[in-house]
This record gives sequence, C-alpha cells and structure tokens, in this order.
Amino acid sequence: MGAKRDADPLGRYRSKRHASATPEPFGSVPGQLAEAREAPSPDGGAGRGAEPFGIFVVQKHAARRLHYDFRLEHGSVLLSWAVPKGPSADPADKRMAVRVEDHPVEYAGFEGTIPAGNYGAGAVIVWDRGTWRPLADVDEGLVQGKLLFELAGQKLRGTWTLVRTRKSPKDWLLIKHRDAFASAQHFREESVLSGRSLEDLAAGGDPGGEVAAELTRLGASRCDVDPVRAEPMLAQPHDRPFSEQGWFFELKYDGFRLRASRRSGEVRLLYRSGRDAAALYPEVARALASLTHDPVLLDGEVVVLDAEGRPSFQALQRRALLSRAADVDRAAVERPATLFAFDLLALDGFDLRPLPLSARKALLARILPRAGPIRFADHVEERGEEFFRAVTARGLEGMVAKRADAPYRAGRSAAWLKVRSEHTGDFVVVGFTASSGGRAGFGALHVAAAGDGGLVYAGRVGAGFTVADLARLRERLSARVRPTPPCAGAVPTGRGNIWVDPELVCEVRHLEWTDEGILRQPVFLRLREDKTPEQIDRGGRREEPAPAPAPTPESQDSRAPRLTHLEKVYWPREGITKGDLIAYYRDVAPWLLPYLRDRTLTLTRYPDGIEGKSFFQKDAPEWTPAWIRTERIWSEDAKREIASFVCDDVEALLHVVNLGSIPLHVTASRVGDPGRPDWSVVDLDPKDAPFDHVVRIARRLHALCEELGLPSFPKTTGQAGLHVLVPLGGQCTHDQARDLALLLARLVADEIPEVATLARSIPARGGRVYLDCFQNGQGKTIVAPFSVRPRPGATVSAPLRWSEVNRRLDPRHFTIRNVPSRMERLGKDPLRPVLSTRPDLVAALERLRRRMPEREAR
Repeated sequence: MGAKRDADPLGRYRSKRHASATPEPFGSVPGQLAEAREAPSPDGGAGRGAEPFGIFVVQKHAARRLHYDFRLEHGSVLLSWAVPKGPSADPADKRMAVRVEDHPVEYAGFEGTIPAGNYGAGAVIVWDRGTWRPLADVDEGLVQGKLLFELAGQKLRGTWTLVRTRKSPKDWLLIKHRDAFASAQHFREESVLSGRSLEDLAAGGDPGGEVAAELTRLGASRCDVDPVRAEPMLAQPHDRPFSEQGWFFELKYDGFRLRASRRSGEVRLLYRSGRDAAALYPEVARALASLTHDPVLLDGEVVVLDAEGRPSFQALQRRALLSRAADVDRAAVERPATLFAFDLLALDGFDLRPLPLSARKALLARILPRAGPIRFADHVEERGEEFFRAVTARGLEGMVAKRADAPYRAGRSAAWLKVRSEHTGDFVVVGFTASSGGRAGFGALHVAAAGDGGLVYAGRVGAGFTVADLARLRERLSARVRPTPPCAGAVPTGRGNIWVDPELVCEVRHLEWTDEGILRQPVFLRLREDKTPEQIDRGGRREEPAPAPAPTPESQDSRAPRLTHLEKVYWPREGITKGDLIAYYRDVAPWLLPYLRDRTLTLTRYPDGIEGKSFFQKDAPEWTPAWIRTERIWSEDAKREIASFVCDDVEALLHVVNLGSIPLHVTASRVGDPGRPDWSVVDLDPKDAPFDHVVRIARRLHALCEELGLPSFPKTTGQAGLHVLVPLGGQCTHDQARDLALLLARLVADEIPEVATLARSIPARGGRVYLDCFQNGQGKTIVAPFSVRPRPGATVSAPLRWSEVNRRLDPRHFTIRNVPSRMERLGKDPLRPVLSTRPDLVAALERLRRRMPEREAR
C-alpha cells in the first residue's frame, strides 16, 4: 500500500506564501535534481547501482521560534519536518520532528532572509546538505510511520530513522542509529554553503565602514583591480625547510590555483589560464556570492578533500572533467570542492597588493566565514621546520614559505618559496625494464613494498639515476635474474620486464601513493647497502592492495598477448594479413609508443578486414586482461564513465591490434593532465581538391608559424590530407588550442582564399581544401602517428620533415611495407619534438595580435 499523492504536492506550500513578497523558490523547476539523481555516477557505472538516492538538506531557520528544517527529496518534492532542537548524532537523544508541508526541490539551495510579514519570516541558512538513500520503501514508510535511511552529508552521516509517534500524525522522532558515525559531540552551526551563521546573515555587510577605515589607515589606494589582468604571484622552488622570523609558513595544497572574484555581483573563478571555472565549482561560486564585500578578489587553491580531510588530486581531477550540469550539481553535494584562500588582492574598491602580506592575511581572515566552501588558509609563523615535519607526517604535498612583509607582485618571487614533501621509503628491487631510447643499462627499476603477507608491487622508478648508477645496477641485477616476479599485486608481466631475486634495497623519494597502491612520481635516491629486505618497513604505504597470488610461470607467460587468426586476410587486393598488421605494429612500436603512453585510445575494429563491417570502441571490455592499463574517463557520447585503453608498452599495443583494430586514435592530452593538450592541430582535408593545394597550404602555414616563432610539425593523415601540429607544452586549455588553430587557419585562408577555406560543408568548399580545426577539444582525437589506415595499400599516418612537403609528396607512398625501414633510415622521428617542445606562446600571440590589424585593414 503506497502513500496517497496530492494532485498538487506544492499546493499547501504556495498557499502560505506570496511570490512577490519572499525570495523563497516556488517550484518553477520541479524535480530540478532528478536528472542528477538518475544520471550515471561520475565515479563510474550507475553510482549505487539500482538503489535510489536523493538530496537531503537541513536548514537552520530563525523564524518566530528557532528550529531546524529536515528535508528529504522524494517524488519531485522535499519531504519536510521541523526539528525544534535540531538533529543529534547521539542515539540516546531522540529529537522531535514535526511534519510540515512539502517544499520544492530547489529549496535545498535556499539561503537568505524571509522578510517580516511573510510566513516563516527570518534568516535561513543551509546547515547541512548531502545525499540520502532509503533502506526501505519510502511511500510505504510514510503510511506505516517509519522511514529508515542513510545520510551522506557534511555533518550528518550514517543510518537514521524517522518514527511517527502515537500522539499526533504530524509528530515524528528523528533518531540516530548506533554505528561508526554515532557521537555525542555537537556540530558546528555555520552554513555548509556559505560558512555564515544566522547572526552573520542578520548582520549583513559592513555597516560601520570599519574595513574601509582600516584600509585607508593602512595606506591602500582606491583602484579597480581587473581579475583577468591580475597575474598571480608564484613561488620559487626551495630545497629544504627552514625557520626564520618574519616568515609565514602555509600548507602547499594539491589542487588548482584560482583567482576568485566578485565584481558588481558577477562571480568568476579564474584558472591561471584565464578560463572561468565557476560552472565547475558552483558551491564555491555560491559562497563567494554570499560574501558581504563587493568587489573582492581572492587568491587561493581549489581542492576536493578526502575522508581524512586531505586534498585528493585524483578526486579533484574527476570534478574538473565533468561537463553536464546535472553531474556537476551532484558532485557538488557528494564531493564538494573547497577553496582555500591564502591572499586578498582587492576589497571594496581598494587595491591591496602593495600592502604587506601580514596585513592582507589579517583582512582576509576578517572577511571570510569560519566554515564553508571558502576557507581561510591559515599559517604558522617562524617555526617552518616544525610545521614541515607535521605536513610530511600527514602525507601532504609540502609547504609554502612567505615573507610576512612582502607585497603581492606578479610572477615568480623569492619572497615565496615552495618546499615539497619528500616522502621517502625503502623498497626492495624486484626487477627492471629493458632500456630504450638509447639509454644504457636499463629503463626503470621495478620495486616492491613490504606488506603484511610479503612483498607487494609498488611501481616503476625511472628517474634519479646517474650514468654510473645505471651501469653498476645493471651488472648487479643481471646476476639475480629469475623467471617470475617475487612479489604479489598487479605486476606488469611481459617480455619487456625482467625479474630478479629480492636482495637489493633502494631508497625512493615520491610524492604520494595512488589509490591503486602505486608510487606517484618516484625518484631513485640510493641503494641501501646497510639494509636487507627483511629490515624494511612499509615505506609509508597508506593503503595496501589486496595481495594477489604470486604468479606462476604459466600465468607469467599469459601476459604475452594471445595472437589469433594471423592468416586472416585484411587487405584482399594486396594480400596483407592480420599477421602482417601485427608485425608492422611490433616493428614501429619504439616510435609509436611515445604518442600512446598516458593517452586514452579510441579503436576502430575491423574483425573481418577492411572490406568487412567495422565499429568504434572507446571502452575496454570486461574481459580485458588485468595487466593492461585502463583509465576511467567520462564519455560524452556514452553519457557515462568508461574504462579506456592506455597502451604503455608493446604487449598492450599488440593486444588491442589483435582485437582487429587498424587505426588508433589518440587524445592531445595525457590522462594525468586531461585539460592540457600537448598540441594544437590543423587538419588539411582536400576531399576532391588537388593534393598540390594541400602542400601549398601546409607550407604557408609553416611559414606563418615561423614568423610567429611557433614550431610546427607535419605528418600525413594516412588518407588524402596532412596534419600540421603546433606543440603547446601543456600551457593551454583545449579551447585555447582550438582558438589558436582557428586563428592560424583563418590567416592562411584569407591569404590564399582560392585554395583554402574554413567552410565545413562540402558544397560551400567549392573544391578548396578545408582547414579543419575542430579536432582540437576535450575528448577529441586524431589518428596517431604511425597508425595504419583501413584504405587500399595499407597506408600509414607518417611523420614528415618539412623538406619533404613539396610537389613530389604523395601520402599513398607511406605504407606498412616501407615505413619501418624508412624510420630505420631516418634514425629519428621528425615529429617527436611535438611531445616535449614548450614554445613561448605569449610572444607568439603578441606577434599574432600585431598581424590582426593588417588582416582587418585588407
């Protein structure tokens, strides 16, 4: 038996209020959060599977009688109870809860003052907010008088129940169950949205002008500070902590730098690139909008905190990749972001940058609420070494030392010094990788940490070695080679990995442990000749993965990809088989893999060859071997998070090719920094235009880049056109990469309009070459260099030297039969610098800006 639904569930709510007299929402967007509730979880799959969830909110309300409103989202409304004394996490403290009218879903974000004369007049803050999950049927529970549910809020967590009493149908009890979240401690009373208390809300702004008077006394000048032009002050690296009078020591947050601006009511959260991230972190934007000062400009770092209150860069990255408003709204509740503000640049029309840091931070602490999404980044004075020890002990990223008397000056300064935590640990050497790229000795060491049940794989260490280290270690390791790894865990077994007896111990510096139990940014320090493997501790390991059984020789060999149906003909006209395709990719792997490593792949599979059916595949199937790396990314096409292939070694490459993949498409950005592409690309697509026109355009584009001081690199697409790539060095966003390509393409098209066009539709091109710039963007891909195309002749996307881009160039001449020998003849890849070159984009854009008036004059 279900609860009876009203025809208008908000009828009672609206009858008590007048829309023109109160700022409260009136349900104009009923079920506003339903899309977020039903959407796939940003963490993958469908969140909690089939279990429903919704928003819950507790609002502290200074009406005629102070009380707390407890609300649960259900059926496109907020079921509501008034709790006079507020919720208690003590199971022995049962709190009266009076059932009141249902509220609109968007009331969950309401915070403000209901004017006098209106129903419920008084200040309202959002005391807590999060998600709830019913543990029994809600409609049945409303009828029977018992709701059992879990809360995941910023204050209230764990299992709770609402039980109706016999006294009145409206009278219920809100009771906390005994679990890990039960406590007799009291909660903070500030809003989780703005950090303000009811008293702060009632007091309003700065009626006495005390802050303005203080700024005048300090000698601050009145000046309108443009947040876009206010370049950030940056810290210089420093090799060790220190203690000194006149210095402040702050936590170094593992997040994204933001300039937070409120100006004439407009809120902006600006990355260092200038991109506005307010839509990505709406909870921070709301808190900024609720500050009582305008204009105000803060400098800080946005983070997502883990369950232990530490910044989690992985969680922040997941937030930063969300694009749908529904996903962002849900993440703001489930994984709220926090802006730690450490500087105040402008306030109430005053420019604070010339003031000493001590004065700026004193004012900052004064204007910020005590809690909420924007928090004051506190500091300690003088005792830097003691502070650094505490930071390191908590596994945090490091500290920033700042001179207390320093003004705020754009650019890198010795007045700010950053000291990264050097987490070090002792690890057992369990193997090494074969050397590549001309490096002598070996590529990297495989290391393992001590676990409860033995050694557990901890990752590869490839940095920190001297030439002497490489030679000495290789000699010692060669005498200890064994057929199988001596550790448990997700060991990267295969022919490129060589395993050794666990006899040597090394000291490694690293930034942190990943969630998968792998060292992040490890650096070799030294061999520990004074220690044996039995003497090492757990190396600072935060979380040990469940040990897997030690691989047997049979399971070791299973990492070598199982190659099947090698005789199947993929190119009937040429007689090229699947085995030929696999052999080609094995041969070019040393040149191809640098473009695949740390990038997600999009496959196009041709299980029956180029004349058979084909299909795209972005997500790795469930039966993908565990030794192949996959990364979870949000797919806009699939509207869910998917596990994408990442090919870091030849075994993974051959596995995906054996699936029938012919072309491999890669993203411009790496999985560790998905918002920062390594290149901007202009795709010269001739369709039916002569290839001579493609060459002419490519050479003009190259000349333009040289005039601007921008390096550029060509490759064939493997079809009829060319790609021209401009390296960015991770300095731009995807949108900026696209805009740069469009500017370059537009200048070239304006100079030679008879052969070049930016018109996308084929009829509008008029037989001209299309300069396609829209392969730049988040999630966009291009065909990887050395990738084979499913075309007659088995053509390849071949890197070129600019001297080869001439009238004799024919893209059809580069095939799987000759590209490996061509690369052996060249000796080096002419396109490789696109992965590492970091051009002076500021100077190039200034030259480009000076060219624009010339273009407009024409």
